[in-house]
Amino acid sequence: MLSLLKKRRSIRKYQNREVENEKVEKLIKAALLSPSSRGFEPWEFIVVDDKESLNQLADAKEAGSAFLDGAPVGIVVCADPEVSDVWIEDTSIASINIQLAAEDLGLGSCWIQIRNRNHSAEKTSSEYVKEVLSIPDNLEVESIIAIGYADEEKPPHKEDDLNYQKIFRNSYGSSSY
Repeated sequence: MLSLLKKRRSIRKYQNREVENEKVEKLIKAALLSPSSRGFEPWEFIVVDDKESLNQLADAKEAGSAFLDGAPVGIVVCADPEVSDVWIEDTSIASINIQLAAEDLGLGSCWIQIRNRNHSAEKTSSEYVKEVLSIPDNLEVESIIAIGYADEEKPPHKEDDLNYQKIFRNSYGSSSY
């Protein structure tokens, strides 16, 4: 598992290559296998592989989402806040499960934060994504996970770079781990 975590990097450039349906199905299973508080599963997912929709979603934020236009798949992660008061945590767990599954399948991915971001001065990113994909008002959009075959290489994370000064044992400020 640690080798997978070391390899997983945010990929923003994708090959012009379709992601096979079998791999997309595995990503969905990874999302649906995600743990959720009290088993409420407040999340819902929209798999987007339509180029025009991806192009529109690439404009979801004022900055930081344009690369979605080059991705063959985007998975929009939503939740109903009425189902669970910790929907943000539950959708975050599902989002990272999708990313780890993508890495395991030989795919690149990148999290695009939507919640608490703006599309424009007049509209939030969540409102914009809801309009583009006809998402009901009761759902909130947490993220979009861009997925595809990487068209860039990034070195794995190094254990030497881990910030062990942020680790304490038994109480904050105690001797470093």
